[in-house]
Amino acid sequence: LSKDVYCVIGAEIINLLNASSGAGQLVLTSWQTRLPFSIRVLLEAAIRNCDEFLVKKGDVENILNWKVMQHKNVEVPFKPARVILQDFTGVPAVVDFAAMRDAVKKLGGDPEKINPICPADLVIDHSIQVDFNRHLQKNQDLEFERNKERFEFLKWGSQAFKNFRIIPPGSGIIHQVNLEYLARVVMDQDGYYYPDSVVGTDSHTTMIDGLGVLGWGVGGIEAEAVMLGQPISMVLPEVVGYKLVGNPQQLVTSTDIVLTITKHLRQVGVVGKFVEFFGPGVAQLSIADRATIANMCPEYGATAAYFPVDDISIGYLIQTGRDKEKVMYTKRYLEAVGMLRDFKNSSQDPDFTQVVELDLHTVVPCCSGPKRPQDKVAVSDMKKDFETCLGAKQGFKGFQIAPDRHNSIVKFNFEGQDFELTHGSVVIAAITSCTNTSNPSVMLGAGLLAKKAVEAGLTVKPYIKTSLSPGSGVVTYYLRESGVMPYLSQLGFDVVGYGCMTCIGNSGPLPESVVEAITQGDLVAVGVLSGNRNFEGRVHPNTRANYLASPPLVIAYAIAGTIRIDFEKEPLGINASGKKIFLKDIWPTRNEIQAVERQFVIPGMFKEVYEKIETVNKAWNALDAPTDKLYTWNPKSTYIKSPPFFDGLVCMNYFSYINCLFVFMMSAFSLSPTQFPFFFSLNSLTPREFNSYGSRRGNDAVMARGTFANIRLVNKFIDKQGPQTIHFPSGETLDVFDAAERYKQAGHPLIVLAGKEYGAGSSRDWAAKGPFLLGVKAVLAESYERIHRSNLVGMGVIPLQYLPGEDAGTLGLTGRERYTIIIPENLKPQMNVQIKLDTGKTFHAIMRFDTDVELTYFHNGGILNYMIRKMAS
Repeated sequence: LSKDVYCVIGAEIINLLNASSGAGQLVLTSWQTRLPFSIRVLLEAAIRNCDEFLVKKGDVENILNWKVMQHKNVEVPFKPARVILQDFTGVPAVVDFAAMRDAVKKLGGDPEKINPICPADLVIDHSIQVDFNRHLQKNQDLEFERNKERFEFLKWGSQAFKNFRIIPPGSGIIHQVNLEYLARVVMDQDGYYYPDSVVGTDSHTTMIDGLGVLGWGVGGIEAEAVMLGQPISMVLPEVVGYKLVGNPQQLVTSTDIVLTITKHLRQVGVVGKFVEFFGPGVAQLSIADRATIANMCPEYGATAAYFPVDDISIGYLIQTGRDKEKVMYTKRYLEAVGMLRDFKNSSQDPDFTQVVELDLHTVVPCCSGPKRPQDKVAVSDMKKDFETCLGAKQGFKGFQIAPDRHNSIVKFNFEGQDFELTHGSVVIAAITSCTNTSNPSVMLGAGLLAKKAVEAGLTVKPYIKTSLSPGSGVVTYYLRESGVMPYLSQLGFDVVGYGCMTCIGNSGPLPESVVEAITQGDLVAVGVLSGNRNFEGRVHPNTRANYLASPPLVIAYAIAGTIRIDFEKEPLGINASGKKIFLKDIWPTRNEIQAVERQFVIPGMFKEVYEKIETVNKAWNALDAPTDKLYTWNPKSTYIKSPPFFDGLVCMNYFSYINCLFVFMMSAFSLSPTQFPFFFSLNSLTPREFNSYGSRRGNDAVMARGTFANIRLVNKFIDKQGPQTIHFPSGETLDVFDAAERYKQAGHPLIVLAGKEYGAGSSRDWAAKGPFLLGVKAVLAESYERIHRSNLVGMGVIPLQYLPGEDAGTLGLTGRERYTIIIPENLKPQMNVQIKLDTGKTFHAIMRFDTDVELTYFHNGGILNYMIRKMAS
């Protein structure tokens, strides 16, 4: 090679293992041919970062011996190459880094040493809402009006910290920007090459797996740890090989394929596992198709959904405007270390834990719903399925509507015209989400269908809230250049903004007359969106049924105005000439779409858009952000507040007389904004100024009030749903936050008693930060959700686990006792510790610090405090 490309995997495994009776070369040969490609990425990272503290030789050997160790539930460290954040979860990270600088200065250190060690990119994509469905500028203006303070803070962070970049609002969706611009595939550090990998503070970070970059979503605390140069700990995963064969039919879209795979893998059961795609069918899929499949990885439950790099991946890098010379080195490196895949060559197929297969030719057009992404329904069955759901018992596939009300009709007036709504009426139709807007084939397919629909004389009813929110400016570029944009606009699908929008529930209000009609008739109104999640209440409070569909189908259902239509037998509509127009009359084929894509999706578009991505937003450029290296906190701010995580910086050898705050009947808990109106009224905010819950994550006073505040949570102290507990000194029943405040004022630390898989569903930074702020020093549970246990450790909260065969019931614990936890001076990983009760009883529990590194964090009061001390010294 013309550059000094150091083949890490080839050279270092031999160096590491040569001492093992000369078996190094033998192991290397076996690894090269049989280890899953996704596991090779973990192996390379472990070798490169092996320091015998954070990453040990034993960790490398465990990964190398994956075929055996995958079944042993062993944990291994992983140091990804970079981190990505979206603004809702990114703001708390920047807040913590700013507060860490303050703490380092107080300790006499250099605050400017606090910077991300691992490169981090933050994309602002969660703030914008569809307030207006035909006015991009108005939506963007409102976004800045509501979030100006947050944006000024983030802009300060982009200037104050090294190795940290902000992609301004209005640029796109984090995962699409990552795919088209941020991803490297191979990292180049001064001529030293290694595989790109990433963790992100959003579950759909897995989208980048479609390009051959191993990545997945993590909680905020884990992301901050990686930014600070620490590895994340993960169970060495099983790898399910998903074999694709055959060719898709002409009328099938990538959305149909991913919804089919989602249902299939849900049935297989892949939670906590890697899925790696292989087989000749993969070569039939574009990178955009693969990214669509990888994006919905959280919906089928896997940790990652990996497509190894092949020549199509290399071609995509060139198509999206990456530097050709760098792309050449990328390919040569991957060839040299055995990481470039040929999906048609079965001799390259590695060993997998399990293999499942899909013939792409069997995939048919489909949607998913009405309440879960894994509930796939063939388009031909949609009408029948919805009508079955209407009368079925309340649940994922039921609304329990009385049979005599299935055909209820409510008349209403909108802008001077009379209309009717019934069960199944479409009121939201949104082309949204990086899942699909990153894919030119389905976006151009939607545009071509819109063109044919307009030319056939079809229209969309004006009360339906239609919107188009692309994941990047490139989408608008090729829709405009291909000539389909005017037709989309004519049907109401104007660009309303660049961000997640309807996909995350930022769908904005429906017309009042529509809401009144839905409420009056107790109607099951419908949202149709090209997103990735459709849980009840997520898309809009007035759409009880929500279906995931390809962008062309979103337009088709918008034109029909109802989900209760059989496209094969019933027309989409009747034009002004009285002609019935069927879906088959206007549906574009894959060949039609691919011809337009080849002509109009070109590298120059990507270069033009991304060369100016950090400077194109004039409102962002005009923000007057502070320039000091230390942030000046505004004590009156309800958005940004210096957190108290670093107060004291001490660690105790025992915790005495701990009161119990909460005894769970369930393992999962979540954050909820139930106390916010009271808090905001104290700060003179009106409901119009509340903004979204996620936008307040930079204020610990808001988030602490949302901890244990889910209205469906059950505390065994009071045996009813609601975010309340008993304050034992007074005997009063109080909101959890108010009770915790009283205990804190009295100097009483707290414990939580819980059941199995404690923390499941809440693997986010605030699910650990919140209890810490309430004064919780320990949790005693039967078992833990893996990431949440790690986050508790990161915050310095002790994760205790009952001994096998024991729980609160067998020990006679009620939570009304007071607890003293004895922590030995010579504490070791997973050590049994003694717990004394004020009743005189004593028992033991496992202290779930699982590694020496976690013990180091604990002795320093958590990972952030550990890093502060390290930097200060």
